[in-house]
Amino acid sequence: MSVNVKFAAIRKGLLEFLILKIIAADKVYVADILQRLSATEFATQEGTLYPLLSKMRREGLVDYEWRESDAGPPRKYYKLTGEGTTQLAELDNYWRGINTTIDQLGR
Repeated sequence: MSVNVKFAAIRKGLLEFLILKIIAADKVYVADILQRLSATEFATQEGTLYPLLSKMRREGLVDYEWRESDAGPPRKYYKLTGEGTTQLAELDNYWRGINTTIDQLGR
């Protein structure tokens, strides 16, 4: 199995975490999320992002509000819920722990 295939599974698992981090910084429109991810190895497409945002909304992690747009129809702007903020903090702590473990084992 190639390293890229193994990395694909890691990237997929981390995508929700990164989306929570992006939304936590500010209320964002889907195009904003796609743009933030586009310059990284986590670049994705609307066809991946919309189902993931819908899942996260069903889980109570994110919500959205409609805002008028100067350039067309109203847009959904996503924000974290209280539960989303709690999960993001837990994921941050978990990620720091993983990094510490990797650093310690790599010595």
